[in-house]
Amino acid sequence: MNDRSSRLLLSRRRLLTATSALAFAALVATAGVTPALAEDGAHDGGDVVFLIDSLGDTWIPNNSAISSFQGHIWGHVTDKLLYVDADGKVSPWIAERWEQNDNATEFTLHLKSGVTFSDGSPLDAAAVVANLDIWYAGRKSEGINPIGLFPKTYDHAEAVDATTVKVFFKKPTLGFIPTLGYHGSILVSPKTIASPASSQADLSKTSGSGPYVVESWKEGDYVKLIKRKDYNWGPAAVGQTGPAHLDTITYKLVSEPSLRVAAVQSGQADVAYNASPQELESLKSEGLTVATPRYLGFVNGWAINTKLAPYDDVKVRQALQAGINRQEIIDTVYTPDWKLATSFIQSNVPGASDQSTLLAYNPEKAEKLLDEAGWKKGTGGIRAKDGKPLSLTLNSNPYLATSKSIDELIAQQLGKIGWKVDIRAYDVVTYGQKVKYGGAGVPAYEVTRSFIDAGTVASILTNANNGENWFALDESDKTLNDLRDKIAGAGSIEARKPLLDELQKYVLDQGYFIPRTQIVQRIYVQSPRLKGEVYNGVAYASYYTATKSE
Repeated sequence: MNDRSSRLLLSRRRLLTATSALAFAALVATAGVTPALAEDGAHDGGDVVFLIDSLGDTWIPNNSAISSFQGHIWGHVTDKLLYVDADGKVSPWIAERWEQNDNATEFTLHLKSGVTFSDGSPLDAAAVVANLDIWYAGRKSEGINPIGLFPKTYDHAEAVDATTVKVFFKKPTLGFIPTLGYHGSILVSPKTIASPASSQADLSKTSGSGPYVVESWKEGDYVKLIKRKDYNWGPAAVGQTGPAHLDTITYKLVSEPSLRVAAVQSGQADVAYNASPQELESLKSEGLTVATPRYLGFVNGWAINTKLAPYDDVKVRQALQAGINRQEIIDTVYTPDWKLATSFIQSNVPGASDQSTLLAYNPEKAEKLLDEAGWKKGTGGIRAKDGKPLSLTLNSNPYLATSKSIDELIAQQLGKIGWKVDIRAYDVVTYGQKVKYGGAGVPAYEVTRSFIDAGTVASILTNANNGENWFALDESDKTLNDLRDKIAGAGSIEARKPLLDELQKYVLDQGYFIPRTQIVQRIYVQSPRLKGEVYNGVAYASYYTATKSE
């Protein structure tokens, strides 16, 4: 790029920033937010404006706590029994300590005393039992869902005394303890749990025990949180247990990415969520803080529907695995902040193993496998068999801003091998209605999914214990089912580790899961005045520990 082009680009950016800042100022006025003037020196107090691209369609805690959007708010108005950091390390929070029996079917949780919900009721053993029960069962007839990754082997829990809970499982459940730090496992008051779904959907009526409470909110517009001054039970792992430093946090809906970023550039806001990856290097050079934390969970990839031809053929699935150039995805769509997939689970998950050799780009291997499977190249280079083209329909995931760009690049890669690829894009609501695991028109379901413990993975992939049966195999794959059962029955992390390694090898070798990249689903562009935030195991930013210089 020459100097003149650079000056034109810079002038255009300044114009966009100025124009966007004026538009944003009008928007934030409706939320009662007054951006602070920049001064030196961090201290207690201050207001933060966080610009987000969606606020979801319901605030029922069980249904919304696992959302990529509402989870930000729940992380500040509720607590969890345990804290899980970005490396999967579990540490005390509301549960000060815990024990389990030898075969991981019984657990005892010892709770902090003196913890209260914002409605004044105690966060005691009875409250924890009520939460465990609703996480497991929900109230489906009312539209209150179970928490998807809460162990389906749960039997019941008992309040031994005010600060002691015993939890019982039907089978060994090593994943129970880490799952208590999952973002869906939020603690709300028994009064909230007992209220009908219509009341739970009103965010102002939900009572948590977190460092912030809801001061005001408007559906589809904003949520404003205010500090709870008597809070004194934060997780020691973040280096703070007392009240938060910031006075308020306002989550404001701004759907246009450039407007969110420009507002932070101009000082009208403090955080822009989900900026374009291609902008990040230039934003860093301007002095803005950029964070791209990886969560614990699955990589971004496809769960393959083995009931749909031709993906009922292992050679076709293996050809698909070998036909994707994953390095090109990172080089073209992303930045060096993104990492190559080395398995179908993120490499920072305890129990993940490096299966890179199974994910190597090898178009010659892919071509050979397709030849062997009877798919021959014809007109335009598209392969066909029995008069039908080798086709793949991709439904770009609206929860990942880069999904359609990746789909378009992969379509080019697979097109060289002989695939005809069709791409469909829907908004969040339509996607949820039309695109399902194992759906008749969904040969490849795009996964962007977090979890805390790798041991929960095996049952999700199959239909055991009401699992999700990702590959539409039912009970047909004995090897996968045996691995699932052995992992579920393992009584220790040491016994489970080689089984998890074997599971990862098997799933990838069979082409059941096609990884694309390790996922960064949550991108933060932040004012340098705001410091001290912490990112947990599912990559949510907590501003409980943050300060702001003004």
